[in-house]
Amino acid sequence: MMPMGGDQIEEAVAYAAKVLRATVGLDWSVKAGGLEWSCLETAEHIACDLVSYAGQLTGRATDGWVPFEIAFDEGSGPDDAIRVIESTGGLLSAVVRTTPPGVRAYHPYPHGSADAVGFAAMGVAEVLLHTYDIAQALGVDAEPPAALCEAVLAWLFPQVQPARTSADQWATLLWATGRGTLPGRPRLDSWRWHNSLAIPAGRVVLREVPPAAAADLAAGGTGGFTWIEGGPFEGTRRAAEMVTKAYASGVHRPEWGMFALVRAADEVAVGGMGFHGPPDEGGVAEVGYDLAVAARGQGYASEALDALSTLALSRPGVTSLLAVIDPENTPSQAVVTRSGYVRISDRENTRAYARRP
Repeated sequence: MMPMGGDQIEEAVAYAAKVLRATVGLDWSVKAGGLEWSCLETAEHIACDLVSYAGQLTGRATDGWVPFEIAFDEGSGPDDAIRVIESTGGLLSAVVRTTPPGVRAYHPYPHGSADAVGFAAMGVAEVLLHTYDIAQALGVDAEPPAALCEAVLAWLFPQVQPARTSADQWATLLWATGRGTLPGRPRLDSWRWHNSLAIPAGRVVLREVPPAAAADLAAGGTGGFTWIEGGPFEGTRRAAEMVTKAYASGVHRPEWGMFALVRAADEVAVGGMGFHGPPDEGGVAEVGYDLAVAARGQGYASEALDALSTLALSRPGVTSLLAVIDPENTPSQAVVTRSGYVRISDRENTRAYARRP
């Protein structure tokens, strides 16, 4: 799995400090590339982001930004700015390492919250991209490690087809954030990154599995989750492989892939659930799910499927959800029935169930 956490924050900050220290004798009052801020103001913005992300997590903020900010002392120069970036980066990396699993804090994009991995990825992205903005304005070359760029793309930009080679990772990240061009792709005038969605569902929470975690699950890893005995089951790994292939092909769409079913009480993953892809031209999306043997028969799947279906059917253009089940799988048929699905015409040798708004 492409890691994202305290180590990556520290690596990004060390890279930025090295690049920026080569510019301390230049004029930081000029506008940073593509921004309205000066280079010094852009550095201050980097530090503000790092410390505010740390504050969101430590303050467990759920309904807005913790109301504070930092500012450079009057008369601070480039060297001072770099020291503040290093200090605030250290704060965020420490907080990310010590934040318990399952903790989420307010961030507006796109669902109103992010977990520690999300804040780490956003922090790395802010450091890499705004270091580039400063360096570009000052005429200094800046290209961060390809592995950092690849990880940011996989955690924050699941809708963007990944680069095929390590040499193209930075160019892809620049394109994804409206800072560059790529052959065959239109230049972006606006963009947003994507923090993974979490859907409360009674005793479980559906946690969206981004491509970085899906790749690890497909390869036999844990995807960053703590699994119940016997998990993840084979269907979950197959679903993760589908997400991985869709991402590599550029057709993966956030929120229409895979979710891990995690018990709210102890943060143990008990299964997987999600969609076979985004809705088709008729607005129909197919659902699937899979629980570890030790978690079956306890109602987890019904609670999760009802919550996931309710949310999916509230989205514009979605006309119905489809579940296709083997005739002998009576427990699964009971799950969909309890979740509001009704039987429709069979699909070849399987039974089909649909739920509509």
